[in-house]
Amino acid sequence: MGDRIPASEPVGLADAVAGWRADGVELVELSFVDNAGNVRVKAVPLERLPVAARFGVGASPCFETFTFDDVMVPGRHLGGPDGDLRLVPDLDRLVRLAAMPGWAWAPADKFTQDGERFVGCQRAFAARQARAAADAGLAVFAAFEHEWALGRDDTEEFVPAFDGPGYGQVRLEAVADYARELVAALRAQGLEVQQFHPEYALGQLEVSVAAADPVAAADDAVLVRHTVRAVSRWHGWRASFAPCLVPGGAGSGGHLHLSVHDADGNLLADGPGPHGMRAAGESFLAGVLRELPALVAIGAGNPASFLRLEPSRWAGVWQVWGREAREAALRLVTGTTGTEQWAANVEVKCFDGTANPYLAVGAVLAAGLAGAREQLRLPAEVTGDPAALGEHDRLAAGIHRLPTSAAAAADALAASEVLSEAMGPELHDAMLTVRRAEAERYADADPAEIAAATRWRW
Repeated sequence: MGDRIPASEPVGLADAVAGWRADGVELVELSFVDNAGNVRVKAVPLERLPVAARFGVGASPCFETFTFDDVMVPGRHLGGPDGDLRLVPDLDRLVRLAAMPGWAWAPADKFTQDGERFVGCQRAFAARQARAAADAGLAVFAAFEHEWALGRDDTEEFVPAFDGPGYGQVRLEAVADYARELVAALRAQGLEVQQFHPEYALGQLEVSVAAADPVAAADDAVLVRHTVRAVSRWHGWRASFAPCLVPGGAGSGGHLHLSVHDADGNLLADGPGPHGMRAAGESFLAGVLRELPALVAIGAGNPASFLRLEPSRWAGVWQVWGREAREAALRLVTGTTGTEQWAANVEVKCFDGTANPYLAVGAVLAAGLAGAREQLRLPAEVTGDPAALGEHDRLAAGIHRLPTSAAAAADALAASEVLSEAMGPELHDAMLTVRRAEAERYADADPAEIAAATRWRW
């Protein structure tokens, strides 16, 4: 979608509406994701969709500085009670919701009442970074891993819907029908499921879908989680993508995978650099590695995120990289011999489900592109668990812990010139406003209070 609201109704929309009506669609949900990672929605009857596509649906800009628990904290540029935005659905992504009969869904772009693109539009930020990559001759493909926990729906506490060993067949047997229905719903909505399995934490499952361009990958993330929650309700369960449901245990992540290509192929394969990386690919990863402290504020900056971000839990709390290094925040996945060109990618392990996926993918792109422009080089890779080393040995090896609190992560974002420039002053400040307000309000809360406050928000 361009930088202005379309000047006319899309060609063929009337016929498309008739087709969706024949498919049973009665209402269309338009969604956007705020800076706290909450998905906000407006809905219109199907017959109103042409009007929404031409003029948008009204939404207050106050949500730009809403915290995860719906507290409004105006920033320097955005937030507050005044003004109005127009949510314009991206009809190319409109899909009938298989798990919500009678409904369709489309992600929305934000415009002003004057028809201009809104400066705080997170989806537009991701699109800008994708265009910047294309202008540099690069094509980026991305995908999020989705981890969630299933709990009983008759309590605000978390009571796992099933038990059994991590990754165990016993768990799979307990959710076999659920998994089949979930995968079928995702497939019916045009998503290619690549893997489903029971995970390690209490009541935890994981699904992965195929990579797509950066904006589509973020759209897919919203749609996958929406579908998971809806199918879970069919079964009388409640799904949570929150990073920590029970303090002290393993939590749920939202790892981001990316591969970067130029006209000659994958920049992370068939090259002379470490593990087959080409020079431009190494520089891209080095840029992401440099900005990781600031990226934490975007991808895992909620107070609950730091209940998950603990050493020796494969959460990626160290500002290091390594091939298949699951304690590293940046894990290089080279693929099996013979698959490198299509399989080699990098995983950002420190992210979780509190992230706005558009901001997460856009910020990682901005960091990587800055590294490519500056021709950065990676430090030595790290293997094993850095927590097993003494602090002196870690520092000598250049191994640093990522921010350990929401406030520290926000400070790192504030100090990042790369992300400040890429996001622009309005979006950058709005993100800082949200994260700092959350950090301040929960600074004295104990882990159980933070987990309870965040358990069912995502």
